[in-house]
Amino acid sequence: MPGKIMNNLGSLPVVFVSGKGSVLTDVDGKEYIDFVSGIGVNCLGHAHPALVKAVSEQAARQIHVSNYYNSDVGLAFSDALLARTKMDTVFFGNSGAEANEAAIKLARKYGATLGKKEIVTLEKSFHGRTVATLAATGQEKFHPAHFAPYPAGFRTIPANDFASLAQAFDEKTSALMLECVQGEGGVNLIDRKWAMAAAEAARKVGALVIADEVQTGVGRTGTYLASEQLGIEPDVVTLAKGIAGGVPMGACLARGAASDVFVAGDHQSTFGGNPLACAAGLAVLGELDRPGFLAKVAEKGDYIRSKVAAWKLPNVLEVRGRGLMIGIDVSGRGSSKATAADIQLECLRRGVCISTAGAQTLRFLPPLVITMEEIDTGLEILRDVLA
Repeated sequence: MPGKIMNNLGSLPVVFVSGKGSVLTDVDGKEYIDFVSGIGVNCLGHAHPALVKAVSEQAARQIHVSNYYNSDVGLAFSDALLARTKMDTVFFGNSGAEANEAAIKLARKYGATLGKKEIVTLEKSFHGRTVATLAATGQEKFHPAHFAPYPAGFRTIPANDFASLAQAFDEKTSALMLECVQGEGGVNLIDRKWAMAAAEAARKVGALVIADEVQTGVGRTGTYLASEQLGIEPDVVTLAKGIAGGVPMGACLARGAASDVFVAGDHQSTFGGNPLACAAGLAVLGELDRPGFLAKVAEKGDYIRSKVAAWKLPNVLEVRGRGLMIGIDVSGRGSSKATAADIQLECLRRGVCISTAGAQTLRFLPPLVITMEEIDTGLEILRDVLA
Protein backbone atom coordinates (compact mmCIF):
# COMPACT_ATOMS: atom_id res chain seq x y z
CA MET A 1 0.00 0.00 0.00
CA PRO A 2 2.82 2.55 0.67
CA GLY A 3 3.51 4.52 -2.49
CA LYS A 4 -0.05 4.08 -3.73
CA ILE A 5 -2.04 6.10 -1.20
CA MET A 6 -0.68 9.52 -0.16
CA ASN A 7 0.71 9.49 3.36
CA ASN A 8 -1.71 12.06 4.79
CA LEU A 9 -4.33 9.76 6.34
CA GLY A 10 -2.40 8.21 9.22
CA SER A 11 -4.27 4.94 8.76
CA LEU A 12 -4.16 2.38 11.58
CA PRO A 13 -2.62 -1.10 11.04
CA VAL A 14 -5.72 -3.02 9.95
CA VAL A 15 -7.41 -3.83 6.64
CA PHE A 16 -11.17 -4.43 6.76
CA VAL A 17 -13.00 -6.54 4.21
CA SER A 18 -16.59 -6.63 5.47
CA GLY A 19 -19.03 -5.54 8.14
CA LYS A 20 -22.36 -6.52 9.60
CA GLY A 21 -24.31 -4.21 11.86
CA SER A 22 -21.78 -2.78 14.32
CA VAL A 23 -19.10 -5.42 13.75
CA LEU A 24 -16.22 -5.16 11.26
CA THR A 25 -14.10 -8.07 9.97
CA ASP A 26 -10.49 -7.76 8.83
CA VAL A 27 -8.51 -9.72 6.22
CA ASP A 28 -7.60 -12.36 8.82
CA GLY A 29 -11.21 -12.92 9.89
CA LYS A 30 -10.81 -11.07 13.20
CA GLU A 31 -13.92 -9.18 14.34
CA TYR A 32 -14.05 -5.70 15.89
CA ILE A 33 -16.81 -3.78 17.68
CA ASP A 34 -17.22 -0.54 15.69
CA PHE A 35 -17.45 2.56 17.91
CA VAL A 36 -16.38 4.81 14.99
CA SER A 37 -18.88 4.05 12.20
CA GLY A 38 -16.67 5.70 9.59
CA ILE A 39 -16.40 8.84 11.79
CA GLY A 40 -20.15 9.05 12.26
CA VAL A 41 -20.97 8.11 8.66
CA ASN A 42 -22.34 4.55 8.90
CA CYS A 43 -25.35 5.55 10.98
CA LEU A 44 -27.19 2.34 10.06
CA GLY A 45 -24.08 0.25 10.59
CA HIS A 46 -22.71 -2.06 7.92
CA ALA A 47 -24.76 -3.94 5.32
CA HIS A 48 -28.08 -2.69 6.66
CA PRO A 49 -30.80 -4.46 4.63
CA ALA A 50 -32.81 -1.31 3.84
CA LEU A 51 -29.72 0.58 2.69
CA VAL A 52 -28.36 -2.34 0.66
CA LYS A 53 -31.73 -2.76 -1.05
CA ALA A 54 -32.08 0.94 -1.85
CA VAL A 55 -28.56 1.31 -3.25
CA SER A 56 -28.70 -1.96 -5.23
CA GLU A 57 -32.04 -1.17 -6.81
CA GLN A 58 -31.05 2.40 -7.63
CA ALA A 59 -27.73 1.32 -9.14
CA ALA A 60 -29.66 -0.97 -11.48
CA ARG A 61 -31.79 1.98 -12.60
CA GLN A 62 -29.53 5.02 -12.61
CA ILE A 63 -26.43 6.12 -10.68
CA HIS A 64 -25.80 9.61 -11.97
CA VAL A 65 -27.28 12.29 -14.20
CA SER A 66 -25.98 15.80 -14.69
CA ASN A 67 -27.55 18.34 -12.38
CA TYR A 68 -28.70 20.09 -15.52
CA TYR A 69 -31.65 17.78 -14.89
CA ASN A 70 -33.68 16.50 -11.94
CA SER A 71 -34.12 12.85 -10.99
CA ASP A 72 -37.26 11.40 -9.48
CA VAL A 73 -35.41 10.07 -6.44
CA GLY A 74 -33.58 13.38 -6.03
CA LEU A 75 -36.84 15.28 -5.85
CA ALA A 76 -38.32 12.70 -3.50
CA PHE A 77 -35.38 12.94 -1.11
CA SER A 78 -35.24 16.73 -1.14
CA ASP A 79 -38.96 16.90 -0.35
CA ALA A 80 -38.63 14.37 2.48
CA LEU A 81 -35.51 16.02 3.94
CA LEU A 82 -36.99 19.51 3.88
CA ALA A 83 -40.21 18.29 5.47
CA ARG A 84 -38.22 16.50 8.20
CA THR A 85 -36.03 19.52 8.99
CA LYS A 86 -38.65 22.25 8.40
CA MET A 87 -36.27 24.03 6.01
CA ASP A 88 -37.24 25.59 2.66
CA THR A 89 -34.49 24.79 0.13
CA VAL A 90 -31.50 22.46 -0.17
CA PHE A 91 -28.24 22.25 -2.13
CA PHE A 92 -26.64 18.80 -2.38
CA GLY A 93 -22.87 18.27 -2.48
CA ASN A 94 -20.57 15.39 -1.61
CA SER A 95 -19.10 16.13 1.83
CA GLY A 96 -19.29 18.20 4.98
CA ALA A 97 -16.58 20.58 3.82
CA GLU A 98 -18.49 21.13 0.59
CA ALA A 99 -21.72 21.76 2.49
CA ASN A 100 -19.93 24.31 4.68
CA GLU A 101 -18.33 25.98 1.64
CA ALA A 102 -21.84 26.43 0.29
CA ALA A 103 -22.99 27.93 3.60
CA ILE A 104 -20.04 30.34 3.66
CA LYS A 105 -20.69 31.49 0.10
CA LEU A 106 -24.38 31.87 0.87
CA ALA A 107 -23.61 34.03 3.93
CA ARG A 108 -21.14 36.14 1.98
CA LYS A 109 -23.63 36.81 -0.81
CA TYR A 110 -26.44 37.43 1.68
CA GLY A 111 -24.49 40.24 3.30
CA ALA A 112 -22.71 41.55 0.21
CA THR A 113 -25.07 44.40 -0.66
CA LEU A 114 -24.89 45.68 2.93
CA GLY A 115 -21.12 45.29 3.26
CA LYS A 116 -21.60 42.43 5.72
CA LYS A 117 -18.89 39.90 4.93
CA GLU A 118 -17.53 38.72 8.29
CA ILE A 119 -18.47 35.30 9.65
CA VAL A 120 -18.16 34.66 13.38
CA THR A 121 -17.21 31.12 14.42
CA LEU A 122 -16.30 29.56 17.77
CA GLU A 123 -12.99 28.74 19.37
CA LYS A 124 -12.28 24.97 19.26
CA SER A 125 -14.57 24.63 16.22
CA PHE A 126 -13.92 22.55 13.12
CA HIS A 127 -15.62 23.17 9.77
CA GLY A 128 -13.64 21.25 7.15
CA ARG A 129 -10.37 20.72 5.29
CA THR A 130 -10.69 23.14 2.37
CA VAL A 131 -8.81 26.41 2.65
CA ALA A 132 -11.97 28.41 3.41
CA THR A 133 -13.37 25.96 5.94
CA LEU A 134 -9.95 25.74 7.62
CA ALA A 135 -10.01 29.54 7.91
CA ALA A 136 -13.40 29.23 9.59
CA THR A 137 -12.07 26.61 12.00
CA GLY A 138 -11.23 28.02 15.44
CA GLN A 139 -8.16 25.89 16.17
CA GLU A 140 -4.66 27.11 15.40
CA LYS A 141 -3.34 23.59 14.82
CA PHE A 142 -5.43 23.50 11.64
CA HIS A 143 -3.77 26.69 10.31
CA PRO A 144 -0.22 25.59 9.40
CA ALA A 145 1.84 28.14 7.54
CA HIS A 146 2.37 25.90 4.53
CA PHE A 147 -1.33 26.23 3.57
CA ALA A 148 -1.35 30.03 3.92
CA PRO A 149 -2.59 32.51 2.92
CA TYR A 150 -6.03 31.75 4.32
CA PRO A 151 -9.13 33.70 3.26
CA ALA A 152 -9.91 36.67 5.46
CA GLY A 153 -13.32 37.44 6.91
CA PHE A 154 -13.53 35.00 9.83
CA ARG A 155 -13.39 35.81 13.53
CA THR A 156 -13.73 33.50 16.53
CA ILE A 157 -15.37 33.93 19.93
CA PRO A 158 -15.33 31.58 22.94
CA ALA A 159 -18.30 29.24 23.27
CA ASN A 160 -20.54 29.46 26.34
CA ASP A 161 -19.09 32.85 27.31
CA PHE A 162 -21.99 35.26 27.78
CA ALA A 163 -19.72 38.27 28.32
CA SER A 164 -18.15 37.87 24.88
CA LEU A 165 -21.53 38.30 23.16
CA ALA A 166 -21.61 42.04 23.94
CA GLN A 167 -18.84 42.67 21.38
CA ALA A 168 -19.23 39.59 19.17
CA PHE A 169 -21.34 41.01 16.34
CA ASP A 170 -21.51 44.32 14.50
CA GLU A 171 -22.67 45.85 11.21
CA LYS A 172 -20.02 43.83 9.32
CA THR A 173 -21.26 40.44 10.54
CA SER A 174 -22.99 38.34 7.90
CA ALA A 175 -23.35 35.14 9.93
CA LEU A 176 -22.74 33.23 13.12
CA MET A 177 -21.53 29.70 12.32
CA LEU A 178 -21.47 27.09 15.10
CA GLU A 179 -21.42 23.38 15.71
CA CYS A 180 -24.12 22.21 18.10
CA VAL A 181 -21.54 19.89 19.68
CA GLN A 182 -17.91 20.51 18.80
CA GLY A 183 -16.65 17.19 17.45
CA GLU A 184 -13.00 17.56 16.42
CA GLY A 185 -12.53 20.16 19.15
CA GLY A 186 -13.05 17.50 21.84
CA VAL A 187 -16.79 16.69 21.87
CA ASN A 188 -17.49 19.98 23.64
CA LEU A 189 -21.10 20.72 24.53
CA ILE A 190 -22.73 24.05 23.65
CA ASP A 191 -24.93 25.48 26.38
CA ARG A 192 -28.55 25.90 25.27
CA LYS A 193 -29.06 29.29 26.91
CA TRP A 194 -25.81 30.61 25.50
CA ALA A 195 -26.65 29.35 22.00
CA MET A 196 -30.03 31.07 22.11
CA ALA A 197 -28.43 34.30 23.35
CA ALA A 198 -25.75 34.14 20.64
CA ALA A 199 -28.34 33.55 17.92
CA GLU A 200 -30.41 36.47 19.18
CA ALA A 201 -27.38 38.77 19.28
CA ALA A 202 -26.40 37.79 15.73
CA ARG A 203 -29.88 38.40 14.39
CA LYS A 204 -30.02 41.83 16.03
CA VAL A 205 -27.36 43.01 13.57
CA GLY A 206 -29.03 41.26 10.62
CA ALA A 207 -26.73 38.24 10.53
CA LEU A 208 -27.70 34.70 9.63
CA VAL A 209 -27.36 31.77 12.03
CA ILE A 210 -25.61 28.74 10.47
CA ALA A 211 -25.68 25.40 12.28
CA ASP A 212 -22.86 23.12 11.16
CA GLU A 213 -24.53 19.75 11.76
CA VAL A 214 -22.15 17.75 9.60
CA GLN A 215 -21.39 15.49 12.56
CA THR A 216 -24.28 16.20 14.93
CA GLY A 217 -27.11 15.87 12.41
CA VAL A 218 -29.04 12.84 11.13
CA GLY A 219 -29.97 11.55 14.58
CA ARG A 220 -26.47 11.40 16.05
CA THR A 221 -27.44 13.28 19.23
CA GLY A 222 -30.89 11.71 19.68
CA THR A 223 -32.88 14.19 17.59
CA TYR A 224 -32.70 14.46 13.81
CA LEU A 225 -30.97 17.86 14.18
CA ALA A 226 -28.98 18.71 17.29
CA SER A 227 -30.08 22.33 16.88
CA GLU A 228 -33.54 21.19 17.95
CA GLN A 229 -32.05 20.71 21.42
CA LEU A 230 -30.47 24.18 21.43
CA GLY A 231 -33.63 26.02 20.39
CA ILE A 232 -31.90 28.30 17.87
CA GLU A 233 -33.91 27.61 14.67
CA PRO A 234 -30.96 28.22 12.32
CA ASP A 235 -31.35 29.99 8.98
CA VAL A 236 -28.85 27.58 7.39
CA VAL A 237 -28.05 23.97 8.32
CA THR A 238 -25.25 21.86 6.88
CA LEU A 239 -25.37 18.06 6.89
CA ALA A 240 -23.11 15.22 5.73
CA LYS A 241 -21.60 12.21 7.56
CA GLY A 242 -24.61 9.93 8.15
CA ILE A 243 -27.02 11.59 5.70
CA ALA A 244 -26.72 8.74 3.17
CA GLY A 245 -25.42 6.00 5.45
CA GLY A 246 -21.99 5.73 3.82
CA VAL A 247 -22.61 6.96 0.28
CA PRO A 248 -20.77 10.31 -0.04
CA MET A 249 -23.19 13.21 0.33
CA GLY A 250 -23.44 16.65 1.90
CA ALA A 251 -26.29 19.14 2.06
CA CYS A 252 -26.73 22.84 2.74
CA LEU A 253 -30.29 23.66 3.77
CA ALA A 254 -31.78 27.13 4.14
CA ARG A 255 -34.97 28.75 5.30
CA GLY A 256 -36.58 32.16 5.10
CA ALA A 257 -34.52 34.94 3.55
CA ALA A 258 -31.52 32.63 3.26
CA SER A 259 -33.40 30.23 1.00
CA ASP A 260 -33.51 32.65 -1.94
CA VAL A 261 -29.89 33.84 -1.92
CA PHE A 262 -28.42 31.50 -4.54
CA VAL A 263 -29.38 31.75 -8.21
CA ALA A 264 -28.37 29.55 -11.14
CA GLY A 265 -24.58 29.45 -11.48
CA ASP A 266 -23.75 30.69 -7.97
CA HIS A 267 -22.68 27.31 -6.61
CA GLN A 268 -22.69 23.85 -8.17
CA SER A 269 -21.36 20.32 -7.74
CA THR A 270 -20.93 17.71 -10.48
CA PHE A 271 -21.80 14.70 -8.35
CA GLY A 272 -23.97 16.44 -5.76
CA GLY A 273 -27.44 14.98 -5.28
CA ASN A 274 -26.92 12.10 -7.67
CA PRO A 275 -29.67 9.46 -7.70
CA LEU A 276 -27.58 6.83 -5.90
CA ALA A 277 -26.85 9.09 -2.93
CA CYS A 278 -30.44 10.34 -2.80
CA ALA A 279 -31.78 6.78 -2.77
CA ALA A 280 -29.46 6.01 0.13
CA GLY A 281 -30.59 9.19 1.88
CA LEU A 282 -34.23 8.19 1.56
CA ALA A 283 -33.47 4.79 3.07
CA VAL A 284 -31.65 6.37 6.03
CA LEU A 285 -34.44 8.86 6.63
CA GLY A 286 -37.02 6.08 6.54
CA GLU A 287 -35.16 4.08 9.19
CA LEU A 288 -34.60 7.05 11.49
CA ASP A 289 -38.29 7.93 11.30
CA ARG A 290 -39.32 4.53 12.65
CA PRO A 291 -41.23 4.96 15.95
CA GLY A 292 -38.86 5.13 18.91
CA PHE A 293 -35.63 4.99 16.86
CA LEU A 294 -34.20 8.34 17.97
CA ALA A 295 -35.35 7.83 21.57
CA LYS A 296 -33.25 4.66 21.64
CA VAL A 297 -30.23 6.60 20.36
CA ALA A 298 -30.55 8.93 23.34
CA GLU A 299 -30.99 5.99 25.73
CA LYS A 300 -27.90 4.19 24.41
CA GLY A 301 -25.84 7.35 24.79
CA ASP A 302 -27.01 7.84 28.37
CA TYR A 303 -26.16 4.20 29.10
CA ILE A 304 -22.60 4.49 27.75
CA ARG A 305 -21.86 7.72 29.61
CA SER A 306 -23.27 6.50 32.93
CA LYS A 307 -21.49 3.15 32.70
CA VAL A 308 -18.07 4.67 31.96
CA ALA A 309 -18.55 7.25 34.73
CA ALA A 310 -19.52 4.48 37.17
CA TRP A 311 -16.13 2.79 36.67
CA LYS A 312 -14.56 5.67 38.62
CA LEU A 313 -11.20 4.98 37.03
CA PRO A 314 -8.54 7.54 38.02
CA ASN A 315 -7.45 8.04 34.41
CA VAL A 316 -11.00 8.89 33.23
CA LEU A 317 -11.30 12.61 33.88
CA GLU A 318 -14.67 13.41 32.30
CA VAL A 319 -17.41 11.78 30.24
CA ARG A 320 -19.72 14.01 28.20
CA GLY A 321 -21.82 14.06 25.05
CA ARG A 322 -25.27 14.00 23.54
CA GLY A 323 -26.85 10.84 22.18
CA LEU A 324 -24.24 8.64 20.53
CA MET A 325 -21.68 11.43 20.22
CA ILE A 326 -19.50 10.92 23.29
CA GLY A 327 -16.16 12.24 24.51
CA ILE A 328 -14.08 10.68 27.27
CA ASP A 329 -11.16 12.73 28.60
CA VAL A 330 -8.31 10.48 29.75
CA SER A 331 -4.89 10.96 31.28
CA GLY A 332 -1.90 8.76 31.90
CA ARG A 333 -1.65 7.68 35.52
CA GLY A 334 1.39 6.86 37.62
CA SER A 335 4.38 6.49 35.30
CA SER A 336 2.07 6.12 32.28
CA LYS A 337 1.99 8.91 29.73
CA ALA A 338 -0.66 7.22 27.60
CA THR A 339 -2.42 9.47 25.11
CA ALA A 340 -5.83 8.94 23.57
CA ALA A 341 -4.04 7.65 20.47
CA ASP A 342 -2.20 5.06 22.57
CA ILE A 343 -5.49 3.86 24.03
CA GLN A 344 -7.07 3.85 20.57
CA LEU A 345 -4.31 1.61 19.24
CA GLU A 346 -4.49 -0.84 22.15
CA CYS A 347 -8.28 -1.03 21.87
CA LEU A 348 -7.88 -1.82 18.17
CA ARG A 349 -5.43 -4.60 19.00
CA ARG A 350 -8.05 -6.08 21.36
CA GLY A 351 -10.95 -5.75 18.93
CA VAL A 352 -12.60 -2.35 19.40
CA CYS A 353 -12.50 0.60 16.99
CA ILE A 354 -12.46 3.98 18.77
CA SER A 355 -11.55 7.42 17.43
CA THR A 356 -9.93 10.39 19.12
CA ALA A 357 -10.59 14.13 19.30
CA GLY A 358 -7.38 15.67 20.48
CA ALA A 359 -4.45 14.29 22.46
CA GLN A 360 -6.44 13.22 25.53
CA THR A 361 -10.02 12.68 24.34
CA LEU A 362 -11.51 9.40 23.17
CA ARG A 363 -14.48 9.88 20.86
CA PHE A 364 -17.36 7.43 20.46
CA LEU A 365 -19.52 7.64 17.31
CA PRO A 366 -20.99 4.13 17.07
CA PRO A 367 -23.67 3.18 14.55
CA LEU A 368 -27.08 4.37 15.73
CA VAL A 369 -28.26 0.75 15.44
CA ILE A 370 -25.63 -0.66 17.80
CA THR A 371 -27.07 -3.22 20.23
CA MET A 372 -26.73 -3.15 24.00
CA GLU A 373 -24.78 -6.41 23.82
CA GLU A 374 -22.29 -4.86 21.40
CA ILE A 375 -22.00 -1.80 23.62
CA ASP A 376 -21.25 -3.94 26.67
CA THR A 377 -18.67 -6.01 24.79
CA GLY A 378 -16.86 -2.92 23.53
CA LEU A 379 -16.96 -1.14 26.88
CA GLU A 380 -15.57 -4.17 28.71
CA ILE A 381 -12.54 -4.16 26.42
CA LEU A 382 -12.12 -0.39 26.88
CA ARG A 383 -12.26 -0.79 30.65
CA ASP A 384 -9.56 -3.46 30.58
CA VAL A 385 -7.34 -1.18 28.49
CA LEU A 386 -7.88 1.82 30.77
CA ALA A 387 -7.34 -0.22 33.89
